[in-house]
Amino acid sequence: MSDLSDLRGSQFQDADLQGSRFTMVDLTGSTFRFAGFHGVVMRGVELTDTTIDGEVQNLVINGIDVAPLVEAELDRRHPEKPLFRPTTADGFRQAWDVNERLWATTVDRARRLPAELLHESVAEEWSFIQTLRHLAFASESWVARGILGDPSPWHPLSLPWDQMRPRPGVPRDRDARPSLDEALALRLDGMAVVRGVVDDLTDQQLDRMTEPLVGPGWPDEGATFPVRDCLLVVLNEEWWHRRYAERDLAVLEARGGY
Repeated sequence: MSDLSDLRGSQFQDADLQGSRFTMVDLTGSTFRFAGFHGVVMRGVELTDTTIDGEVQNLVINGIDVAPLVEAELDRRHPEKPLFRPTTADGFRQAWDVNERLWATTVDRARRLPAELLHESVAEEWSFIQTLRHLAFASESWVARGILGDPSPWHPLSLPWDQMRPRPGVPRDRDARPSLDEALALRLDGMAVVRGVVDDLTDQQLDRMTEPLVGPGWPDEGATFPVRDCLLVVLNEEWWHRRYAERDLAVLEARGGY
């Protein structure tokens, strides 16, 4: 965050910030009073008609941590979701089996739409094609690089998250428009890398630390992680981005009368 303007300690009082857009702003540790926001300490606020999509942890509302309640309800609605939090090698294999089946269904659904709609953004989110490209990036970064040690595993079409600052050797062509089959070929290559790792995985390997990463990229050079954590990052990405894709496909279907 060193490239950001340093506004730490600023005070905003009696200021109307309606309609403001905050992008790549660090609000960690801020305190808001008589304001509407989320993710920081709040006192005396009104929070209504708000939709939150993402990872929710340690969200305390009126003294109650509601994150476990949300997680339990998600598990109830989606009985396969707990499988995406495996603790054993067999559990990771089962999770990846389920993930492959779920995504096959989602891709079949996407194929029923006109090709141009798969490049269309819904509410400024990634298009379906961009989602496939991003998941390839996640597999390349956390498994091909993170676990297998490939210093530069990325395909030119792989797509990092939008706010990632440019890094040497890491692609970031958000505006590329590959066909569904081209994006799927990239995506399936990334999935095959994960499949190769989980098929040979043992319980003992889960807590093994990866070798320090070599060369610039993502994750950062020199970083090391338990193998378990790298795989959990990928499973988390897979789960949520499929949910987002399904949500947005429903909008595109309704919009086009399909």
